[in-house]
Amino acid sequence: MNNVLRGLVVASLVFIAACGPDPESVSEAGGADLILTNGRVYTLRWDEPAPDGTVSPDAPAGGTGWQPDAEAVVTSGGEILFVGSTRDAMAFEGESTRVVDLAGATVIPGLADSHTHVYGLGAMLDAVNLTDIATEEEAVALVVEKAKTVPEGEWIIGAGWDEGAWANRYPDKVLLSEAVPNHPVFLDSLHGFGAWANQAALDAGGITSASEVPVGGEMRLGDDGEPNGLFLNRATTMLDAIVPEPSREVLINRWLIGLNQMAEDGYVAVHDAGINSTHMSVLEQLEAEGRLPIRVYAMLSLRDEDLIREWLVRGPDTDNDSMLVTRTVKAYYDGALGSRGARMLYDYADRPGHRGVSGDGYGFDQALNAEAMKAGFQVAIHAIGDAGNREALDILEAVYQEDPSTRDNRHRIEHAQVIHPDDIPRLGQLGVIASMEPPHAMEDKTWAEERVGPERILGAYAWRSLRESGAALTFNSDNPGSDHNIFYGLHSAITRQDKDSQPEGGWYPEQRMSSDEAVRGYTSWSAYASFRENDTGVIDVGRWADLTVMDVDPFVLADDSPSDILNGRILMTIANGEIVYER
Repeated sequence: MNNVLRGLVVASLVFIAACGPDPESVSEAGGADLILTNGRVYTLRWDEPAPDGTVSPDAPAGGTGWQPDAEAVVTSGGEILFVGSTRDAMAFEGESTRVVDLAGATVIPGLADSHTHVYGLGAMLDAVNLTDIATEEEAVALVVEKAKTVPEGEWIIGAGWDEGAWANRYPDKVLLSEAVPNHPVFLDSLHGFGAWANQAALDAGGITSASEVPVGGEMRLGDDGEPNGLFLNRATTMLDAIVPEPSREVLINRWLIGLNQMAEDGYVAVHDAGINSTHMSVLEQLEAEGRLPIRVYAMLSLRDEDLIREWLVRGPDTDNDSMLVTRTVKAYYDGALGSRGARMLYDYADRPGHRGVSGDGYGFDQALNAEAMKAGFQVAIHAIGDAGNREALDILEAVYQEDPSTRDNRHRIEHAQVIHPDDIPRLGQLGVIASMEPPHAMEDKTWAEERVGPERILGAYAWRSLRESGAALTFNSDNPGSDHNIFYGLHSAITRQDKDSQPEGGWYPEQRMSSDEAVRGYTSWSAYASFRENDTGVIDVGRWADLTVMDVDPFVLADDSPSDILNGRILMTIANGEIVYER
């Protein structure tokens, strides 16, 4: 930005602040709702960093490193009234104002996880949690403990075993059936592309070797020719179909468990990927009752045709002020890399003759997807393999040619995990947002190169390459498939290292993000991905009072001691002006 333009921007910000509410009139009216004082406030009002990560000249990052550009924030009625000094902020205090001395804590725009499965998180927290469990024996032991509290014959549900890390030693039904013979057991995998069941569950669902396996799925068989209890990719739907539907009360409770957990972890908004009719009904009820603690940007599942056709008639919901907004359709184009379901241009390096599943073979309805695009919906296409990403881009481009107006709807590729170098520039050229998970790179690094080989890995998890090509990014967790802890996410993006700070120097470190980029990935870039860049993602007068307060400064630590980011804690989460979590 040249000096003249920069001067105009600064002047405009001053003007905006000057045109804000008069402190005396606010005070006389009872005062602001909330005043945060003595904080390290990073507003993100400065220009974005360059595609190579170089910080903008107007950013508060001079020769002494990063410095906050404000120390106080005032909110009222769900909006930000003032950003600046503590002394000036106190002029807004009234009889009903709550004043919080942050004592040097860091304030950033409210975090948004732009690809989540909140119900899955709530269900996992409400069930047997197999996250970070390393062996089949450990998982079975947890199920045995759960069985002691569940009446005989009732289902036991669990989730979280890692289908990627376990790919060469998948479990089967034998040990699980012996240990828990009198309860049907369904154990969903970490990313939802694997499912594990005991014999009682197979019996309850009438699943045998003669059962029809969905196209794009794999039902593993044992030595006896019967199902061995392991289901991969679209075959997981065979188990989904036989597990009894939870009651309405249970559904609501699990949604609230998940949403409140996200609030506790600093998030003011989630983009929930793949909502079906049942869950949409629950969300609409929670919104009508005023019970949504944080904002929900709902992505309708393209696999639920009845729901999609209902919304094709209704049209996209563009009322951003609502706590529930529905203007996106989530489509599933291929499987996961961990289960070797992602569609590849060439054979998997560790499984010759196999290239994964995609398109019609994975239940993708191309015609319905095009209808949604032409009806004004943003589409978010799950694509992980290099063939899956290429074909998803081809599909979007074909619809653009039929109807150029569809190009304006900020379509997204969810995960964008392995991309051929020839296709990386296409995301920017087509205006497609790459919706990516920094933790996935760190969790997959132990086996990802083995799957795809040393050449294709160069186009995997390629955040910097995508930015330099002109693509817009947004960062997220894909929870419960990955840990949604923001400090883990920021650390992954900044260092390309795992929680043990390995490998030294980072895994393919040329793809690292700067601290400015990493924070924006969960704030202003996520706001853009949901058409909310004028409402949130930046701390400024007139924007939503969506704020996250933490006890570490990721901007400073990224330069001085990046591993210390992992020790961060959320102190306060403010969504729509309400304190939804306070430590």
